[in-house]
Amino acid sequence: MSTVITSIDSGSPAEKAKIRVGEKLLRLNGHEIADVLDYRFFCYDPVVKAELEEEDGSCRTVKIRKEEGEDLGLNFDTYLMDEPRPCSNHCIFCFVDQMPPGMRDTLYFKDDDARLSFLMGNYITLTNLTEREAQRIIDLRISPINVSVQATEPQLRRTLLGNRNADRSIGYMRAFGEAGIEMNGQIVVCPDWNDGEHLKRTIEDLMDIGFHSCSVVPVGLTQYRKGLAKIKAVDREKALEIIETVDHYGEICKEKYGTRKFFCADELYLTAELPLPEESYYEDYRQLDNGVGMLRSTMNEFMDALSDVEDGDVSSFTIATGVAAAPFIARLVDAAKEKFPRLRGEVAAIRNDFFGHTITVSGLVTGQDMIRQLSSREWLGERIIFPANMLRHGVDVFLDDVTPDDVERALNRPLFCSETDGYSLCDSIFSKEENP
Repeated sequence: MSTVITSIDSGSPAEKAKIRVGEKLLRLNGHEIADVLDYRFFCYDPVVKAELEEEDGSCRTVKIRKEEGEDLGLNFDTYLMDEPRPCSNHCIFCFVDQMPPGMRDTLYFKDDDARLSFLMGNYITLTNLTEREAQRIIDLRISPINVSVQATEPQLRRTLLGNRNADRSIGYMRAFGEAGIEMNGQIVVCPDWNDGEHLKRTIEDLMDIGFHSCSVVPVGLTQYRKGLAKIKAVDREKALEIIETVDHYGEICKEKYGTRKFFCADELYLTAELPLPEESYYEDYRQLDNGVGMLRSTMNEFMDALSDVEDGDVSSFTIATGVAAAPFIARLVDAAKEKFPRLRGEVAAIRNDFFGHTITVSGLVTGQDMIRQLSSREWLGERIIFPANMLRHGVDVFLDDVTPDDVERALNRPLFCSETDGYSLCDSIFSKEENP
């Protein structure tokens, strides 16, 4: 735990109150500050009394006046004011365990920290929680919390998570539900492990517990599974079965709760070779970050943006994307060409040679696969467009440490990075800037 103040935002309430770098934050309004959750919760009020320990060991109290909900402007050595908690599980489907050797150390770190769930939307198993921490969540009424569920049958959950105490967190889920803590879930379906009747049992239990929403996604399998549990990929028949199950319970929930609660990831519809549901299926897109409704949302946004485009006289392009989304993106490009017949553009589906061809999502495409496969194409156009989810979050680099500059030099084309929404994709296609 580190509550020593390392910097203070200019013009912030803390700076105006003359709090100093190097002081240690002890309490806010009488409450001891253990980590970022305490800090965020107890600094919410418009009047905050901060108890501080100075570098010489003496203590002082400062009264801070600010807008309700406004941050004090204090920064600490780490974002969490503590070290992130590593995962204590050994999930049979863990993607980190399927990473190739020789990558950067951070890609092999598994976190399972409740604080990151609240603050950044990470999905966690709750197996790291102590009873004290679970009670703190209830007392502070902190939500939403995003839970990796996988299964609710005790023995099956222990097996899937590789943790003999994994079933204990089911009790936390029930306690959170009874306390009114909003929970969003995720179920990673592993064929012959937690599908079929097991999936039905899990959904029924989550309905009883009171989950706000839950995504159902297919397991991701790379070519680096040596020594790991044998898991089959979700094929077309299995995808159809999963969709039928989830939609059955979705209809029950709509009638009972006014919301379907359970949603299938877009990848399941692509694998099942089914059309995407209409926009109303996704309700408020509450599971968008889990790939639920991303394609439908992108389509609607793209067509809306395309209706406002008046000039299609732009430089030619190739859009690089994952194998799963490529046919969908191609249909959007075809719609743009229908409006502007002189528009020249193609979509390139980048096979995932790095992780294996069973990985088809664009977010796991590497720079080296882009370079190798685009270099062999007869036509590329004058520029390359690619989705931002191919880059590490907040960093201008692909998963394999190749940079966009590296790709530009190798292909001798400027790269246009498009955010993962339809408006940005349309803007990237019709942009007249050299390299936005």
